[in-house]
Amino acid sequence: MDTEHAARRYDVVVIGAGSAGCVLAARLSQDPSREVLLLEAGPDYPTRRQLPIDIADGSRLPSDRSLSHDWGWSSTPRTDGGVPTTPLPRGWLVGGSSAVNGTFALRGVAEDYDVWEAAGNPGWGWAEALEGFRRLETDLDFGDRPWHGAEGPVPVRRYAPDEQSELTRAFLAAAHRVGHAVVSDHNEPGSVGAGPLPVNTHDRLRMSAALTHLEPARTRPNLTVRGHEPDRLEIAGGRAQGVRLADGEVIGADLVVLAAGAYASPGVLLRSGIGAAGELRVLGIDPVVDLPGVGHNLVDHVLVTVDVPIHAEPATRPHYQAMVTSRSDGATGPPDLHLFAAGPFDARHVGDGMQLAPVAVGLLDPASRGRVWLTSADPATPVAIDPGYLTHPHDLQRLIAGVHQTREILQTDPLSSRVGSELQPGAEGGDDAGLRADLLRQARTYHHPVGTCRMGPDPGEGAVVDAAGRLHGLEGLVLADASIMPAIPRANTNLPTLMLAERIADGLSDDSPSAGQRTAGAKNHEAGVSL
Repeated sequence: MDTEHAARRYDVVVIGAGSAGCVLAARLSQDPSREVLLLEAGPDYPTRRQLPIDIADGSRLPSDRSLSHDWGWSSTPRTDGGVPTTPLPRGWLVGGSSAVNGTFALRGVAEDYDVWEAAGNPGWGWAEALEGFRRLETDLDFGDRPWHGAEGPVPVRRYAPDEQSELTRAFLAAAHRVGHAVVSDHNEPGSVGAGPLPVNTHDRLRMSAALTHLEPARTRPNLTVRGHEPDRLEIAGGRAQGVRLADGEVIGADLVVLAAGAYASPGVLLRSGIGAAGELRVLGIDPVVDLPGVGHNLVDHVLVTVDVPIHAEPATRPHYQAMVTSRSDGATGPPDLHLFAAGPFDARHVGDGMQLAPVAVGLLDPASRGRVWLTSADPATPVAIDPGYLTHPHDLQRLIAGVHQTREILQTDPLSSRVGSELQPGAEGGDDAGLRADLLRQARTYHHPVGTCRMGPDPGEGAVVDAAGRLHGLEGLVLADASIMPAIPRANTNLPTLMLAERIADGLSDDSPSAGQRTAGAKNHEAGVSL
């Protein structure tokens, strides 16, 4: 990464080289006349051969990664007796969390995106989202199906039965036996049930956005990647004019694209004077745009586990191979739960030659909301984050239902004969009051924060950007990351974030004065050609 680059002006500065930022930098630099700068606070590994093994190996758990590649964020302490302070891991490197995640390649359901459009965001319904997902992927199993793509930059596959661990095969068989439908493709519209997990690991390589999108674009002379942390935007005359870095350097830009994620993007805006005016003044920040929605509407999937020992099986990787989607109320319709077995873990022995095998329960459409805010105008001070986990009572009740469903699978052959007595929560016969207390203690992030700069038509109702990602009340600034999602998809959010960034890039390309120069390249991309 070029750390000795002299200050200058660019056509576009993209803040944040996570999933969205890598897409935007790659797409916008397709125009050779457009000078693009991509800024990332964390380290850069320009080629896949330079990646540390724990970053490259998609069969490893996210928690295996080096702490040197994590932002180190945690939730703020709670005083209401709810979920205690918990780590909030996010990837600190080029590629962002896509470079350290579990590589779940899920999309969500049609209703998720129709809700976005119904909230006043034209062009974000399921029909448009599906086309975006198709352009994005090369599905190695179902690329010939009409709801999949076969020529996109992101490879997607599922582990075949002969690749699956003994735990995975038993988990799926037990889930099917208790009544969960057989699912061969969790990304087929309308599918609900148990089946192999689609992943974007290929030949054990974690296919992050740094590899699928940015790596092929790095040879372009009009794209620069720099390792500096942004402080705030430079604003004058009702327009973003560039970026001020934490070290004081100012970089000019005709367009700033903010893609720092659901935690960091609000921080940049707030330090720039964009947010609730009264709160900014308390911190000594002069308000520039009064947008009370900045930092609010934080929503994240919450996760708990049912931990059991499994009779010694050679530790396997990948640890995640199958998924159950289900409804907490047993009704038909879109799922609100993920259930998946993890492990077994070679370093987590639990006695008698057994190993730990947690079964995770994730809540997909939580009603709880949190927020992100500043405690200081100093960019060296981390933002404060309250995820709001389980503050809505309906969320905890649905997680309890998910634990009961998990126990039913664990107590069914062929899985029941392989696992021992439950270790956590550990009271199969107890009442829901005890289970409720345990889940409040152990609840943690499923790593999918969104919504803190949500898109919508009315700033008075909490919207921060419009349906094209343009900030309300300021020219020259576009947001293009998970922070602008108005509601959380019922899926892991990496693929939805990539889709969102691609579609924002489409709009920026169309709006560019030099869009005509890119006609051939844009047509190739729309046809599914990898960047």
